[in-house]
Amino acid sequence: MAMPPPVPPGKRKEIYKYEAPWTVYSMNWSVRPDKRFRLALGSFVEEYNNKVQIVSLDEETSDFSAKSTFDHPYPTTKIMWIPDSKGVFPDLLATSGDYLRVWRVGDTETRLECLLNNNKNSDFCAPLTSFDWNEVDANLLGTSSIDTTCTIWGLETGQMLGRVNVVSGHVKTQLIAHDKEVYDIAFSRAGGGRDMFASVGADGSVRMFDLRHLEHSTIIYEDQQHVPLLRLAWNKQDPNYLATMALDALEVIILDVRVPCTPVARLANHRACVNGIGWAPHSSCHICTAGDDHQALIWDIQQMPRAIEDPILAYTAGGEINQIQWSSTQPDWISICYNNCMEILRV
Repeated sequence: MAMPPPVPPGKRKEIYKYEAPWTVYSMNWSVRPDKRFRLALGSFVEEYNNKVQIVSLDEETSDFSAKSTFDHPYPTTKIMWIPDSKGVFPDLLATSGDYLRVWRVGDTETRLECLLNNNKNSDFCAPLTSFDWNEVDANLLGTSSIDTTCTIWGLETGQMLGRVNVVSGHVKTQLIAHDKEVYDIAFSRAGGGRDMFASVGADGSVRMFDLRHLEHSTIIYEDQQHVPLLRLAWNKQDPNYLATMALDALEVIILDVRVPCTPVARLANHRACVNGIGWAPHSSCHICTAGDDHQALIWDIQQMPRAIEDPILAYTAGGEINQIQWSSTQPDWISICYNNCMEILRV
């Protein structure tokens, strides 16, 4: 393989790569304005001892380096940084696995701030499949669990004790969301952005909830064969649209909440199962999908409900892509993970 030519000064690279010491599963971009190319990565090791690593790009040398690494029990099912685009909250990171944990990130070390556990009276813990951190109210998080429930947590990043904010959390509400395991949860930007969320699960349905009216939920979509739905993602600009995907499916389904139960589009170019979905942060009509066929595809869905045949961009990675995240603060960068690698791609 020929070496790529050196990057002339002033010309930015299009792809930066980081190789972790283990298989990477969860990954996400930092949101703070002062930490531009900073991400957190979670290991996937099939045993108790796992790791989370915080990496950042040195834009001078074009290299990623690990800023801190900390232990995590079991693999993280998801990682998110506090959605704090103004940098006013403490520098927090949350992970889901056996429990929801909130970590405080320092310059050299990361330490556990609080562990949020809903079943206080039991030794049994129902693993968390995913969570979401509310973008409008950073004190609100929602978790999804294999025990059929979703839990909405309130976070306090309040009182100063000495020179440090103490972070703690409490259960605001817990509800039975599905008939079987819940695999993902996501807050919607509709109606003020605080109260509406949706979930997907092993019963093959997408359900929508309103924290102000929890006595009922709306089924937005149900898979006809009741194939489990693994992920969901709301359009970042138009809260009417969301995307979901089924277990082992080669396509991503786009739904319109105004037209329940009928997909408005199917994005079906992948040649192996889809693992990740990411909407563009700055555009209502662009979405990225990635999967086991090594492909990350960017689609323009402007012409819905007319069929969308082909993606507008395709990138082939060096392995099966298991994670994709589109940076909310730098919309021209997408991050993907495969094997032990993370790459950020300029789009």
